[in-house]
Amino acid sequence: MIRGGDIVKGSCLLQKGQPYLVVEREFHNPGKGTAIARIKMKSIRDGSVLTMTIPTQQEVEDAQVDTHTCQYQYADQDNYHFMDTESYDQYEVPIAEMADKKYYLKDGDSYELTIWEAKVIDIKIPYKVTFIVAESENYVKGDTVSGATKPIVTETGLTVRVPLFIKQGEKILVNTETNEYVERVNS
Repeated sequence: MIRGGDIVKGSCLLQKGQPYLVVEREFHNPGKGTAIARIKMKSIRDGSVLTMTIPTQQEVEDAQVDTHTCQYQYADQDNYHFMDTESYDQYEVPIAEMADKKYYLKDGDSYELTIWEAKVIDIKIPYKVTFIVAESENYVKGDTVSGATKPIVTETGLTVRVPLFIKQGEKILVNTETNEYVERVNS
């Protein structure tokens, strides 16, 4: 059991006998009365979305999941392939179920896989990831007003808007929740 106030994005809850992954959560304290957690969950089995409002002190049933640190190996036509860094177990994750993760997976990097009943239900992507700029147009200084941005493409194919001074081959830090440029990384 988990209290409503302890639910975070990525938590797994059991509702109607099915595991749901929390994709959004918002806490609201009305000032008078009990604080509540508004959560949006996605069914792991059929992809249906469920929205709930739970008082922060109320307990709900959480799904018992395992977390394994795994190295991303490669992707083929249908699956992402991971290897557990401790047991060397291999995991295949259908691309169709987690297509939104494809631009954040980099060969050889480690990710936490959430597993429920021997099935991978989530790949935890870090909040910020460093990418190499693969494609970028050159702009001449003074072309536009300050604060101007341009689109670039990273080595994984992710398109991000960055300041004009960013060039091809440079490393940038990207917020994975918003796909926004954070800063240039000097290495």
